[in-house]
Amino acid sequence: MARVHSHPPPTSSQPASETTWNGIMAYNRGCSLNSNDEDIWREETLPGFQEGVLYGDDMPKDGKIYEMYHGTTFLAALEIMLSGFKQSEDGMLGRGVYVTRDINKAQRYPLSDKTDQVVLKLRVNVGKVKKIDYQDHFMQKKWHQYGYDTAWVPAYCGMVNSGLEEDCVWDPRRIKVVEIAYASPQLLLQFVMIFLQLFVNS
Repeated sequence: MARVHSHPPPTSSQPASETTWNGIMAYNRGCSLNSNDEDIWREETLPGFQEGVLYGDDMPKDGKIYEMYHGTTFLAALEIMLSGFKQSEDGMLGRGVYVTRDINKAQRYPLSDKTDQVVLKLRVNVGKVKKIDYQDHFMQKKWHQYGYDTAWVPAYCGMVNSGLEEDCVWDPRRIKVVEIAYASPQLLLQFVMIFLQLFVNS
């Protein structure tokens, strides 16, 4: 279940409505890779579960679930909410889904038209994590071949020009959309209208 949450992120100067719409479904089917959904999300069923929040250079703990973000366009966000994440073919860390603990990093995307921006708040089970903290690391694009589920680039390690933290998750089913952390009021209205129509037709 994903919520549409209209409060803007702390650094955003764009206005947003104060309304929160509950009951917007996010079907995170993702890719059919080798993972067991029950094992990945078992921690959620424990009493008092709360996803972890990572700060600064906190090292993610293997197998834990953390709050993260993903910035993208309206249409891409809609596709993610309906069909789940899909792996990028390539990138700084190779194949996978690129996410971040830093909402300021997520706010940099899309790189072109910010009026089309949507920032998704996520839950991510990081699985087994490999730190990649310098360019040309021998596992930079091969970490999954060595049994890792997530590659983690710490902030200000010289890997990216912005200096902001980044993660690459191999299996999209390790990622759930929790809510829309930010979108303009116009885009939020479009989301609501689309999902209401889906509910009516279901």
